[in-house]
Amino acid sequence: MSTPTISVLMTAYNREEFIAGAIESVLASTFTDYELLIVDDASTDKTVEIAKSYAAKDSRISVLVNKNNLGQFANRNRAASYATGNYLKFVDSDDLIYPHTLTCMLQAMAEFPMAAMGFCHTIGEAPKPLPFLVQPQEAFRQHYLGGGLLFIGPIGTIIKTTAFNAVRGFEDFGMPSDNHFSLKIAAAYPIVAIEADLFFWRRHGNQAFALDNLNANAFLNNYNFSIDLLQKHSPLPSNQNAIILKNLKKLFFINLIKLAFGKCKPRLALDFYRQYRHINSLHEHRSTTEVFQ
Repeated sequence: MSTPTISVLMTAYNREEFIAGAIESVLASTFTDYELLIVDDASTDKTVEIAKSYAAKDSRISVLVNKNNLGQFANRNRAASYATGNYLKFVDSDDLIYPHTLTCMLQAMAEFPMAAMGFCHTIGEAPKPLPFLVQPQEAFRQHYLGGGLLFIGPIGTIIKTTAFNAVRGFEDFGMPSDNHFSLKIAAAYPIVAIEADLFFWRRHGNQAFALDNLNANAFLNNYNFSIDLLQKHSPLPSNQNAIILKNLKKLFFINLIKLAFGKCKPRLALDFYRQYRHINSLHEHRSTTEVFQ
């Protein structure tokens, strides 16, 4: 059996309402040299049954079921471990891609073969015609000092399998773990900005993003993953990392004040402040030069 160009990875947990549509959006692709790996995270509804009904009709589809629930990002890594394609394309089981999505993403990657990842440019207006290459330092400057760049979930990316494996996939920083992963790739390799409208991100009450909006941990997680990136992966010089760190601390305390007084949760704010101190103390034994090298 030949190696497919793309491994489409669909992780699922209790998505019986949406998974058929997600699968059919992949099957409607004009680019057909792919495998579709559906990895269920121990669903308790009819998700697996629906997925297997499609696999019975199309040999490109495989359904794998976890014995235990791993959680969102561990399951993404599990799905990637099964992939045989040269590229990884995550399509969440409650989202949709368009018939031209895979073709457009592959064309952009072919135009810039040195790139490790293509991402849909969704923040502001593109500064030049798409697609275009973004080098590591430029990506970090734009993301942290220029108003954002990689606030995009896996549905909006295509990733070289070799690069995914090289950075060891997703780490768990709560909801913003996908942003951490994208920036980790961008720190190590050039990436490609491609057109924005290549996916339909479905909004509903049971999606992880919606549930996390109710979770005050979001801004603490964002601070945590940004500190990790600056200390371990940033391609920027130390003075620019220091500016980013100062901005992150300022934003953290603004959010802390909003939590304490705007949402009337002073005890939770105090707990977050203690966690903030702990995050910073993890690297106190290292000098600024060592941390921001």
